[in-house]
Amino acid sequence: MSKAKQILLFGYGTHGRHIAAGLKEDGYELHVIEESEAYAQQAKEDGFSAVSRIDISKDESLEALHPTQYDQIVCVMDDEHYNVFLTLSLNALFPDSHIVAISDSIHTTKKLYMAGAKKVIDLYEVSANRIHSILEHPIATHLLEDFVMSREGITFMEMEIPKGSFLHGKMTESFNFNDYNVILVGLVDLERGRKFEFITSGHNHKLDEGDIIVCMGEVEDLKIFKKMLFQQAI
Repeated sequence: MSKAKQILLFGYGTHGRHIAAGLKEDGYELHVIEESEAYAQQAKEDGFSAVSRIDISKDESLEALHPTQYDQIVCVMDDEHYNVFLTLSLNALFPDSHIVAISDSIHTTKKLYMAGAKKVIDLYEVSANRIHSILEHPIATHLLEDFVMSREGITFMEMEIPKGSFLHGKMTESFNFNDYNVILVGLVDLERGRKFEFITSGHNHKLDEGDIIVCMGEVEDLKIFKKMLFQQAI
């Protein structure tokens, strides 16, 4: 019987907890690393026996973990800046390690690859590809319901950009939707026609009044964001 793969997982917050549960279910052995006492305690309560609290900003703390003994290093810190910093530090200290990281924006994905991540799981791409699969295969529409319902109020909302909106004239690669707790999945850019395009297509769209955007997030956050679009419009 082959030995279970060893995973060194940094982060047990919003993303890390779900990813850790999935890896454990798939038979991986995890060592969970956290800075937060609350998250570390949560990991222990969830059944993870190998849990450590360290200061990730200190090289000696990272070196003491002996990352090279693990099959993979997974960086899933909630703070994207921490994730990039951690990836950069680990790659500098252990260049031969296989580092996997998650990203929730195109900019962060680029930074993580530059920092030395071997694989970046782009949450934009994951979301868009899932939607695309459902749109292409209507018989599988129930998958979307499962996807939404299993994430405690996460859903999608379509919005038309009104005249005078703060989004008018902004570029999709420079405007940070994360500041509003929503993720831009795709849009209908009227300058390019009336076809829906996923944000993962790689085109840097200029947002204009009349364009239709599709965002993902918690129901209340989406409602607040949509209300702001119209409150600040002329």
